[in-house]
Amino acid sequence: MIHDSVDKAKKAKGGKSDAAQEQERMIKGTLSKIKNKLFVMSGKGGVGKSSISANLAVGLAEKGFKVGLMDVDLHGPSIAQIMGLSELLDINEEKKLIPAQKGPNLKVITMQCLMREADQAVIWRGPAKAGMIQQFVTQVEWGELDFLVIDAPPGTGDEPLTVVQTIPEAKAIVVTTPQEVALADVRKSINFCQTVKLDVVGLVENMGPFTCPGCNTKIALFKSGGGLTTATKMGIPFLGTIPFDPAVVEASDAGTPIFTKDKNNEFSVAIETIIAKIVKQL
Repeated sequence: MIHDSVDKAKKAKGGKSDAAQEQERMIKGTLSKIKNKLFVMSGKGGVGKSSISANLAVGLAEKGFKVGLMDVDLHGPSIAQIMGLSELLDINEEKKLIPAQKGPNLKVITMQCLMREADQAVIWRGPAKAGMIQQFVTQVEWGELDFLVIDAPPGTGDEPLTVVQTIPEAKAIVVTTPQEVALADVRKSINFCQTVKLDVVGLVENMGPFTCPGCNTKIALFKSGGGLTTATKMGIPFLGTIPFDPAVVEASDAGTPIFTKDKNNEFSVAIETIIAKIVKQL
C-alpha cells in the first residue's frame, strides 16, 4: 500500500483538492436552504416505494409546503412515469438544472428527464452514480424547500450510501410489505440505518389489507401486521399501513399520483395519516 490510511493519503496530498472543497461548499449551501430531508428506502424491490415517495411529496405540497422530489434510482427511475414527466429539463443562466414543476409547490428531478430515449439503459459503476447524485444536490436549482423527498433504489448499495454521505442530516422512511420475505430484507435496511447513524422517522407497511369492492370485507393478499411487529421489535416508530389498491397502479401508469386524483381513496386516506405523523414528528 502507498499509504496506510486515508488520513495519511490526504496529508501526503496536502488535504482535499480545491474541487473537492468547492463541492462540499456547494452541497452545504444547497442543503442549508432545505429544512427537512426524507430518505425513502426499502430492503427489496416491488414494495411500492416510488409510489409512496411520489404521493408523500404531492400530499406535502398540497398542504402548502415547498417540496422537492429527488429520484436517485438511476438505473430504474419510476418517478417520471408516476408524475407524468416526459420533457427534458432546461438549464438556467447559472448552468443549473431547472427541476420539473408540478403545481406551485412541487419540484421534481429524475434521471429519466435527462435522457433523450425513454428506454435508454444507464450502465454506470459506483463512482459515476455517486457523482450524479451529488450533482442532483449541487447542480439543481432547488431554492428554498420545506421538504426534500428522496426516492432511492432498494437495498443498501452505492446510491443509499451516497445519499447518507452527501446528506448526513437526512432521515429515513423505510417501506415494506407485510409478508416475511419482505420483512427479512427491511430488517437489513433498518440495521443499515443504525450502522451509518441515519435517523429513522418510521416504518410504512404498504400493500396491506383492503376492502373488497364486491363483498365489503377485508382481504389481506400479503398477510397483515408484519410491519407493526417489525417496527416494535426493531425499536422504530410505525407510521401506518397503506392498503393494496389497483387504482394506485392505474393512476401511476397514467402519470397522476392517486393522492391528486382521489383523496377519498383508502390509499390516499392512509397517506394523509402518515403525512400528519411525519409533520408532527419533525
